[in-house]
Amino acid sequence: MEANETVSRNFIERAIDDDIKEGKTKTVVTRFPPEPNGYLHIGHAKSILLNYGIACEYGGRFNLRFDDTNPVKEDADFVKSIKEDIEWLGAQWEGDVRFASDYFETMYECAVKLIKDGKAFVDDLSAEEIREYRGTLESPGKESPFRTRSIEENLKLFEDMKDGKFEDGQKCLRAKIDMASPNMNMRDPVIYRISKQTHHNTGDKWVIYPMYDFAHPLEDAIEGITHSLCTLEFEDHRPLYDWVVENTGWDNPPRQIEFAKLYLKNVITGKRYIKKLVDDGIVDGWDDPRLVTIAALRRRGFTPGSIKKFVELSGISKANSASDYALLEYCIREDMKMDCERLYAVLDPIKLVIDNYPEGQTETFTVTNNVENETLGNREVTFSRELYIERADFMEEPPKKYFRLFPGNEVRLMNAYFVKCVDYEKDSEGNVTVVHCTYDPETRSDLNFTGRKVKGTIHWVNAADSAEVTARLYENLVVDDEEDIKNEDGSYKLNPNSLTVMDKCRVEKRLLQAKPYEAFQFVRNGFFAADPKDSKPGEPIFNRVVSLKSSYKPGS
Repeated sequence: MEANETVSRNFIERAIDDDIKEGKTKTVVTRFPPEPNGYLHIGHAKSILLNYGIACEYGGRFNLRFDDTNPVKEDADFVKSIKEDIEWLGAQWEGDVRFASDYFETMYECAVKLIKDGKAFVDDLSAEEIREYRGTLESPGKESPFRTRSIEENLKLFEDMKDGKFEDGQKCLRAKIDMASPNMNMRDPVIYRISKQTHHNTGDKWVIYPMYDFAHPLEDAIEGITHSLCTLEFEDHRPLYDWVVENTGWDNPPRQIEFAKLYLKNVITGKRYIKKLVDDGIVDGWDDPRLVTIAALRRRGFTPGSIKKFVELSGISKANSASDYALLEYCIREDMKMDCERLYAVLDPIKLVIDNYPEGQTETFTVTNNVENETLGNREVTFSRELYIERADFMEEPPKKYFRLFPGNEVRLMNAYFVKCVDYEKDSEGNVTVVHCTYDPETRSDLNFTGRKVKGTIHWVNAADSAEVTARLYENLVVDDEEDIKNEDGSYKLNPNSLTVMDKCRVEKRLLQAKPYEAFQFVRNGFFAADPKDSKPGEPIFNRVVSLKSSYKPGS
């Protein structure tokens, strides 16, 4: 790098640079703190990679910590899936996985300290009454009638809450801050509630649980997090974050910095919506390849490199914006095009018979596996009188500028010969079943024939030794209308053509040995990967990761 070359720094890096320069930070420590109440989606990938990337950039540490403060919605299966997602993305956390529930005792002690300092009180108001007392953005709230309880009474009631002497919703603990604050989050927020639910990590030890806005800053402080990087919706929560760590007595409190979420247009990311799709059987799980959970993208065949590239191109900023799905598709094409073998696969086959090719004869052609990457080598493909081609590569009455097979037209069979359509057969329902051609033996691809040219080239597989597999073609799960993708009741308008199953595809036999997640380019059809969930040994099912055609232009 030239001495005078300027390195671009985003606003988060500049803030950390300043903290280090001013001596506020020595070792940078970041974290990713998911709630284990669902699968992670593409937006979470940005937070994971940002927090991990910052820790790596500054030679610091990165923690994985589950914010498991709500036992009602949490599940150990979600913990497992989240760990798998983070590892797949390549983020490596420091030490053991951490849980907010590991710190429940410390959090309880912090709440007791607030009570003793006259900064928290036990409230008897119901959740609805608390909302009513809270006021509005235009008018201040009013104080609870229980706000003036003595410290001694509050300590006794809070201990009774911990000991299970009250029912859910009967009492709660609130911070005593300012009911007239213009920031609604500072109007005596609830910091503990009663919830007599079994917790996935602590069992039935606790019947009171800290609220997120109280627990989260304490978790960061306990772990020595230096920079809490979170999305913009937490910007209004920052004063409460700072109030909690300051008033519970932590030295060197963490600094919260907000960034814009990664939004993807016309996709479903909300856990509630996805859960309903799963429960209603519309998708076959949180990892259905039509979703954009990280597990779904992995199952469909996306790579960690493509996700990282997408996050990088989407950028780090303070302004909310939405990326087109076409950008994500561009990233996976770019990541796969050099690494995938390019094999012949006919998704919707019809038979092609070369009438003048000798019956019983077979020959082989040497085919390059990837013309852009010679290191992938070559393979031999067999050729005979009967082949399969794509149904779309033949038309009885073609439109203008259709350069594939039709009566009287000549095309090149990729890496083989010129063939000319002379006839075709139909079944009783009028569907074309066989196309008849003749071939010119002088046009063999390795003979450098120059006597004439053809405008169309189509791919094929040899009927005698091709294999039959199933392929799944995916489109957007919701209707492709960014202005109106929801119904009046708030549900999404679903695309009835989001999944097409092609169950009689003819492919090169090599593909029968595909391992789970192994990806290939099916020539002229797109990139496909073997489904890890439904494939069986010798019976792979291929998911189309992405088509070959791109609507995204680099730099746009």
